[in-house]
Amino acid sequence: MTHAHDDPYAVHSILEDAGGDAVAGRVVWAPATSLWQGVMLAGGLAAPFFFSWSGLLVFVALTGATLLVGHSVGFHRRLIHGSFQSPLWLDHLMMYLGTLVGMSGPLAMIEGHDLRDWGQRQPACHPYLSNRAGFWTDYAWNLHGRLVLASPPRRELPERIAGDRFYRFLERTWMLQQLPVAIVLFVGGGWPWLLWGVCARVCVSVTGHWYVGRLAHRTGPQRWLVETSGVQAHDVPWAAIPTMGEAWHNNHHAWPGSAKLGLYPGQADWGFAFIRLLERLGLAWDVRTPETLPERAGLARA
Repeated sequence: MTHAHDDPYAVHSILEDAGGDAVAGRVVWAPATSLWQGVMLAGGLAAPFFFSWSGLLVFVALTGATLLVGHSVGFHRRLIHGSFQSPLWLDHLMMYLGTLVGMSGPLAMIEGHDLRDWGQRQPACHPYLSNRAGFWTDYAWNLHGRLVLASPPRRELPERIAGDRFYRFLERTWMLQQLPVAIVLFVGGGWPWLLWGVCARVCVSVTGHWYVGRLAHRTGPQRWLVETSGVQAHDVPWAAIPTMGEAWHNNHHAWPGSAKLGLYPGQADWGFAFIRLLERLGLAWDVRTPETLPERAGLARA
């Protein structure tokens, strides 16, 4: 029974002998998530009519903080891939900020990420998992639907995650977590701060996450191929800074357990820079990079 925290190349929550069929299935409407996305989109479209420079500053600051500390470092590199270790209080803070991005709670984030990761490693997978559907179909599927496989793989989260009461609380209340932020912003700056700091931020973050992920599984530069995987990854260089380094997706597919995604000169990786800062402060340790990882079977130069 192997999880990602044991094997840097395994899928975090899916068992080694998981079974399952990555192709047969259908995408169904997810009404609560769809309504959430619709409200955020409406608020985001209204934000330019309530423009203020301070509201734009709030948007940039909160988007940057939640994507960097919450999503890239917290959700992705720490929670999902275990690419470094950190104290529990910091884990909880990062998971809170990741939840504020507005995509889901931490447990659903693992579930969605790992199902896609597992599917892309199979010889073939459903177009939902590979982003191979048409543009608007893929958009609708990922922001307003969910995939139901006829024969899903078996999953098991480590107890340190599944049994964490704070993670479960965030999972139950992930939409409601925007409410205290919205109240503070409205009191501090009225409608401009609320619309830019909540609605526009969530809309841009979620839509951008889907769009960059779509590009990263379809087209762009490649240095590496994982010969055992049916879906290969590409880099999206223009998105490196907005995604805090996550856009070096070809590197990530090659070394999924690495905390460092920008591996070559000129590849900006603010997420890894933040992890190095935590390390210097004594708040991160066992930081994994390609240099410290074992050789990966099936990895070849593109």
